[in-house]
Amino acid sequence: MPELDLTVSSADLTRAVCDIPSVSDDETALADAIFAAVSPLAHLEVIRDGDTIVARTQLGRAQRVVIAGHIDTVPINANLPVREMVEDGQEFLWGRGTVDMKAGVAVQLKLAAELVDPRVDITWMWYDHEEVAAELNGLTRLAANRPDLFAGDFAILGEPSNGQVEGGCNGNLRAIVRTHGVRSHSARAWIGDNAIHHAAPILHRLSEHTPADVEVEGLVYREGLNAVRISGGIAGNVIPDLCEVEVNYRFAPSRSPEEAVAIVREFFDGFEVEVVDLAGGARPGLDAPLAQEFVAAVGAEPRPKYGWTDVARFSALGVPAVNYGPGDPSLAHHDQERVPVEQIDAVERGLRTWLSNR
Repeated sequence: MPELDLTVSSADLTRAVCDIPSVSDDETALADAIFAAVSPLAHLEVIRDGDTIVARTQLGRAQRVVIAGHIDTVPINANLPVREMVEDGQEFLWGRGTVDMKAGVAVQLKLAAELVDPRVDITWMWYDHEEVAAELNGLTRLAANRPDLFAGDFAILGEPSNGQVEGGCNGNLRAIVRTHGVRSHSARAWIGDNAIHHAAPILHRLSEHTPADVEVEGLVYREGLNAVRISGGIAGNVIPDLCEVEVNYRFAPSRSPEEAVAIVREFFDGFEVEVVDLAGGARPGLDAPLAQEFVAAVGAEPRPKYGWTDVARFSALGVPAVNYGPGDPSLAHHDQERVPVEQIDAVERGLRTWLSNR
């Protein structure tokens, strides 16, 4: 079984965590390594739920902070093992997971081992299946099995944020928009009715759409409505009777999931629409006293998080939550995924300073 040494630097630990492949549905080896690394730590109570590992202090502090990170990645594409690279004089770690989000996980693991007497009680969560449908997410399962573990006054997700604080997150909706027709031989196309041709207005509406910028509690969230996949047809000589356009709607956290569904159905009025995945967003969460202390301690200028993250789960439970982790979000899932070593060190310093300060 691969082993993790929590005494090495956060950068070296990032390399070790990344070099244990953990594409969604294949996280067990990394979960085993994390469980083995934190279980001997006497100051932590360690709980395992599937491939989700929870480790928490029980010091009787007046406040508790939950700090979480997902351990799965999108598929590898010839970008492991991790390698070092220098670009414009800056040192990077290059490879799958370095940005999204194993550098953040590595920082959390190192601090979990070393912070034996923090200023607040801490619940550390490392969970599986974040990169796939919401119902598969390890936190969904954990919330059903152990809702008590989510108790806290503030939460931090180690999602990539360039070492800055990103408040809240957009909501995420996926829908299938369908058109129907009649099959026939393509040599006698006039007998049939081409479902793919009927999808042209769907694509036209999307190409003409201007997404909204929505201000929420001082942060401006950028929405997006895009076709992400299209399918139709069964053979090269058959007029298709079905076409499906998969659409992704990223909506501002001021909109409820129900409002998002209504917007998409209205936008595609006249077409069959099936919502296949839906997760609400999270408001910035920066008005909580602990959040303000945290932002001040790390010296950050809060920004909006455009993508969906699990801050939404904590927000829904009444726990204000922010994103704070090393890595450029625009490189998440990119084949040239790479994280500056300086950002890994900076995030470690920021969290350590805030959690240790009396």
